[in-house]
Amino acid sequence: MTELTLWRPFKELERIRKEMDNIWDTLFERRPIRAEGVSEWMPSLDLSETKNSYIVNAEIPGIDPKDVEISLVDNVLTIKGEKKQEKQEENENYHVIERSYGSFTRSFRLPVQVQADKVKATYKNGVLKITLPKTEEAKKKEIKIAVE
Repeated sequence: MTELTLWRPFKELERIRKEMDNIWDTLFERRPIRAEGVSEWMPSLDLSETKNSYIVNAEIPGIDPKDVEISLVDNVLTIKGEKKQEKQEENENYHVIERSYGSFTRSFRLPVQVQADKVKATYKNGVLKITLPKTEEAKKKEIKIAVE
């Protein structure tokens, strides 16, 4: 024998209404909005060349120079660091968070050999400048051709 069940059309509508209420409440919760594309942070850098050296300028504002590590192994320059998040005050409510925090590592191979023992790094106004002197063999030498 088949069992009959009382159909309650408004019960399903009530369930849908509760789901919509939950969605609505979630949308307007007081949580900060995180902007797209800022979850991962990687500093921008430039690599330039002069007659005697390579120069790297890396933008690392807001980072304590003590939290940056530079290494040169087998002609690969590596810059590691961490941008630490500021502590949030208990009485502060953020509405938008766009600044990114976290660790980063940038590595790249230099085109020629450099003098590792003469590498210098300075930090000023949020820019890390690394000067990598070329070896004598790596410096470009001009050969003048005598025209007769």
